[in-house]
Amino acid sequence: MNRIVREHYPASRLPEELRAGLDPKASVTVTVEEVEPRPDSVMTIDEIFAARRPPYRTADEIDVDIREQRDEWDD
Repeated sequence: MNRIVREHYPASRLPEELRAGLDPKASVTVTVEEVEPRPDSVMTIDEIFAARRPPYRTADEIDVDIREQRDEWDD
């Protein structure tokens, strides 16, 4: 499990939802811990799409690539 700790982090740089009620001039300690997913949890479609790796090609780009490869076979 990963854990990141940042001490003396400027409160003004925190996301707004985390700095509510804090003095923007204050320094804070931020601890971020990765939690292991529950084995019975299912990924949402948004999580699946977010996990994809680039490059994302369109159908037209794929078609062009296949045509170019076929043309090489004819040579």
